[in-house]
Amino acid sequence: MERHAVPDLTAIPDATRPGRQRWLPRLMRQTAFRRYWSAQAVSLFGDQVSTLAIPLLAVLATGAGPAQMGYLTAAGLAPNLLFSVIAGAWVDRYPHKRRIMIAADVGRALLLAAVPLLWFTHTLTLPHLYAVAFAVGTLSVVFQVAYSSLFVALVARDDYLEASALINGSQAVSSVAGPSVGGILVQLLSAPVAVVVDASSYLFSALLLARTKAVEHSPSTQKGGLSNAIAGLRYLARSMTLRSILLASTTLNLFNYMFEALFILYATTELEVGAGTLGIVLGLGATGGLLGAVITGRVTRRFGIGPTLLAAYIIFPAPLILVPFATGPDLVVLAMLFAAEFVSGMGLVMLDINAGAVQTAATPKSMLARMQGARRTVNYGIRPIGALIGGALGATIGLEPAVWIAVFGALLGVVWIVFSPIPGLRALPEPDVE
Repeated sequence: MERHAVPDLTAIPDATRPGRQRWLPRLMRQTAFRRYWSAQAVSLFGDQVSTLAIPLLAVLATGAGPAQMGYLTAAGLAPNLLFSVIAGAWVDRYPHKRRIMIAADVGRALLLAAVPLLWFTHTLTLPHLYAVAFAVGTLSVVFQVAYSSLFVALVARDDYLEASALINGSQAVSSVAGPSVGGILVQLLSAPVAVVVDASSYLFSALLLARTKAVEHSPSTQKGGLSNAIAGLRYLARSMTLRSILLASTTLNLFNYMFEALFILYATTELEVGAGTLGIVLGLGATGGLLGAVITGRVTRRFGIGPTLLAAYIIFPAPLILVPFATGPDLVVLAMLFAAEFVSGMGLVMLDINAGAVQTAATPKSMLARMQGARRTVNYGIRPIGALIGGALGATIGLEPAVWIAVFGALLGVVWIVFSPIPGLRALPEPDVE
């Protein structure tokens, strides 16, 4: 497939301002990529605020109980199962992916802005929140399946790893700082105002994307929505590289969400860690993701992308063994929880950076949205299933045995990688003939 370059000075360092941007990473000196990255960073940060504010609104404004909170979470996740493949097929046929992302940002901003408006007029209900969560989730699906297509229009193939590291680094920062800032905003300004912050972040993202110039690849010529989607799924199933990563990630997500469903309860009841203390430990441990973003490029250049990806599928889940092993004085237990979170977070970012680069490189550009849609359907679809299985196991065989099953099961994901071409990769793979 022919590569498209970003035109003129939007893709090169600002030659008119020598020295002013030398402290920035090389890709961040490129105006188009810097705006694209900034749009993602601002939007991710706003998402972290709403992750706290929306559930709080559900409790405070409507008196939602555990079942209602589960429905609210499901409403936000359901579009990934229902629309990802369809959205991918449609986006691949549309020539202007950037416009799709801008429209999705504006739509999400308007939907979220309606929540505080309903709050202040005393008309906010649970069905309103369900509807907003579902609609925002749907637009997020559309945005995300278009994301890879704009990425390859802005980033040269040789820079995929560096660009992925920068993007995952911003995600790690938002995961560390976002919940804390969200909590402060909710405390000082109230939950409805915190939701306004997220809505504003989407508008800012749309503005930055509107100013990002890129020559996008030609759209897919495959006609018919269903046949277009099936062609993408067929390619995914045929490519051993893409198939192996998908199966490994799906296995990992299944057991990891079993673990996530049990972890808070296990830490607070079995390990007797206070909620506030646990929050601090997890927040500090999340900085492992920042380290992962910093070192992944160097590690990958030293050992090759295949071996690094193989190692990441072990480094991410393996440290969680420390959780059921945690015992002894309080400081020892907290240290083990911190170590588990820190090293696991580092492994997760290493995995995301390398897997993302490999999947992008191994996919024809005209199929990027369909591949993203197919992956989201499987990976996001397995998460609630894992959570339900984890909860059921915890209720039937006990928390500790269920946690052990989740931890060891997550390690099985690496088996799909071992018996694939990936360990032999030293550089990014080429896509198969479309």
